[in-house]
Parts: sequence; structure tokens; C-alpha cells
Amino acid sequence: MTGLDFAPLLELLLMAALLGGGPLLWWFLRQRSATPGQRLRALTVMTVFLTFDLILFGAFTRLTDSGLGCPDWPGCYGTATPLGAKDEIHAAQTAMPTGPVTHGKAWVEMLHRYLASAVGFLILVLAVLSWRQHRRTSTRIAEPALSPWWATASLVWVLVQGLFGALTVTMKLFPAIVTTHLMLALGLLMLLAWQSEAYAPKPLKASRALRVGMVLFTLLVLMQVALGGWVSTNYAVLACQEFPTCQGQWWPPTDFEHGFTIWRELGRGAHGDWLPFEALTAIHMTHRVGALVVVAALLVLAAVLWRQGAEHRRWAVRLLAVGAWQVASGLSNVVLGWPLVAALAHTGGAAALLLICSLVLARLKAGHQAVFLDPVR
Repeated sequence: MTGLDFAPLLELLLMAALLGGGPLLWWFLRQRSATPGQRLRALTVMTVFLTFDLILFGAFTRLTDSGLGCPDWPGCYGTATPLGAKDEIHAAQTAMPTGPVTHGKAWVEMLHRYLASAVGFLILVLAVLSWRQHRRTSTRIAEPALSPWWATASLVWVLVQGLFGALTVTMKLFPAIVTTHLMLALGLLMLLAWQSEAYAPKPLKASRALRVGMVLFTLLVLMQVALGGWVSTNYAVLACQEFPTCQGQWWPPTDFEHGFTIWRELGRGAHGDWLPFEALTAIHMTHRVGALVVVAALLVLAAVLWRQGAEHRRWAVRLLAVGAWQVASGLSNVVLGWPLVAALAHTGGAAALLLICSLVLARLKAGHQAVFLDPVR
């Protein structure tokens, strides 16, 4: 069974509600005396935290080659847990002991799906509560509320993310699909982070040039993270196992045509033949060059933020700290042979950097609105 099988869907939805119900109960008990806006912000922050965890566990799933641990979707051989598919998994593992399907990999893959479903359930609750609060405040004066369309957009986003999760399995780890799946997860994290700030704005005042620069830097980071996803999904990390040179050269032979043909199967080149090693080198070296550009841009941005004031300096320090983390974990992946811990640290650092960018952008926007609405100015 290698395709879609919706037989266990109801059981999985019930499991999602159960797993999401635990954090939801904790949130409800802690926020009973809070205002509606505070409750929605707390729920959003909790969902941001769990989405970050989901991204890390998704990376763990990919890096342990567990993405096809259950070769159908949404269940595992038509069941809600690997327990119901132990015979099928045993047969697959017996045929290929080091293959994509083993008992351990099946559990890793299904735990990832359970966590993703729980996050989806929380986002559904957030959307429902946002519309409920909107209806309550639309006919009377109340505390400002974020438009419920933001939570609705998050719900649509996570549904699309689930679709790409299914395609990741059914299309056998197709590199373009896997990379898109990763970028959608990071986009969801940023979208939720933006909402968490909008519920309780903490403005950062800055010039238009700084706001534009922050937007451009965020786009640059997104491009670099997409390149990193392309490196990982094509297993191009080990194309260069030394630094600052690669294969004993400053610029070894590369094949950009095959390396950056987007729509192709895993391990295949532009014309359907096996992917040349030079293509992996091209992917790796492009990511290295991108890293240099991002680091240079980060240093400039941090310097500009540092001159703005005490609160801006705190964000500059955070950006520099995560940037240093990314450089260290990236180098560790190369010189230590792509160890699991370093690979997870690099993914977590990328998510943290985009999270910070989203928070800063939200606060800069709030600061711009505050200046615009200030009658004195």
C-alpha cells in the first residue's frame, strides 16, 4: 500500500483532539481570569511553541530516514497506529532490514503525524474562538481584537501543509515537495508569531529605511532557508566535508543544470538519469555563498538596530546570537559528517531566526502605526 487510504481518518482526528486537548485544558485553566484578548494571545503563543516543536520533529523524521516509515497516508498500512500494522511492517523490514520501513521508523513517522494533527486542532480552536470574539465585540465597544481572518488564514495554511505532508509520502520524498513542506511549516510559524504580537502590540519605532531593510533581510533568510532545505532533501550536505575549501578546492566542479532542476525525482537529474555528484556540489556551494551573504546582511542589520535604542539592541543581540548558532551548527554539519544533533540544531536555528524576524517585523509595524496615529507628530 503506497497511496492514500482514508480508512483510519476518523480515529486519527479523534487522536488529534485528544492530544490537542491536553495543552488546551492547561491553557484554559491558566487563562480563566484573563481578558479575551489575553486568552487568544496565550493560545496563539502556545501554538507557536508547539509548531516550533513540530518543525524540529519533522526534521528528526527526515534526518532519520523515517519519512516513508509508513508508506501510505494518513495512517499506517490503513491503521491509526503502527500497532495495527505490525505484520505488514515486519514483512517490509524482513525484506529490507535497512530499508525505509521498520518498526522504529514507522513510530517516528506516525508520531510526527500525531503532533501535526494536534497543532492543526489547536489552530482550528483558535479560528473558532477568534470568530466568536469578533462577533461579541462587533456590536459594542471593547478591547481591540485582531481580525479573525488571520486565524482563518492559519487554518487554511495548516490544511495546505497537511496536503503537502501527504504528497511527501505518496510522491516518495520528491525533493521539491519535501522542501515546500518545510517552507510551509516555517511560514506557519511566522504567521502565528505575527498574530501573537498583534494581540498585544509592543511597538518598535524605526525609520522607513529600517523597516524596508528588515523586510528585505527576512526575504533573504527565507531564500537561504529554502536553499538549506534543498541541500537537505537532496542529501547534498556531504558533497563537501571540509571548510573553507570543498574537495580540496576553493570551487570544485559543479553542475547547476541538474542540481537546480526543481521538478525531478529524488536522486535523479534533469533528464531522468542518476544525479551527478557535481550537481550535489553545486547545491552545497550555492548554500555556502548564500550563508556568506546572509551573515553580511545580518551584521549590517544588527549594527543599525544597535544605534536605535535599548529595546532595539536586545533584538540585535538575539539576531546575532541565533546567527552565530547557525554558523556553528552549519560548520559542524560539514566537518563532523552531518551528525543528527548538529543537523537538528541547524534546522532549529533557521526556525528561530525566522521567528525573530517575524516578531521584529510585527513590532516595527506596530511602531509605525503608533507614530502615524500620534497627533503630536
